[in-house]
Amino acid sequence: MRRLRAAFSGVRARVPRRVLVRGGSMAPTLQDGDVVLAWPRRRIRAGEVALVRWAARPEQLSVKRLALPDDGGWFALGDAALASTDSRTLGPAEALAVVTHRLWPRPGRIARR
Repeated sequence: MRRLRAAFSGVRARVPRRVLVRGGSMAPTLQDGDVVLAWPRRRIRAGEVALVRWAARPEQLSVKRLALPDDGGWFALGDAALASTDSRTLGPAEALAVVTHRLWPRPGRIARR
């Protein structure tokens, strides 16, 4: 996890990164084990899927959908509401990168809602 956090800070933060999805909170959009492409420093908009971090859990990075700006961060939710720990529990999230594509197992663009 440290290497992943380091990859999203400093000079190397402009390069897209592969991220492994864990858990079912983003189903049906993403499944446990999917590999996605996260772009730091991209324009972040409501409806995008993003790599986020919460102040309450700074060591944990999560993939969630951004609903709306909230208290200097984003209100971020999982697509599977009943299976997701998200901003409803943890408060506003810091968006680190926009997730644009699934690389594996079914390559394709991830739609903005």
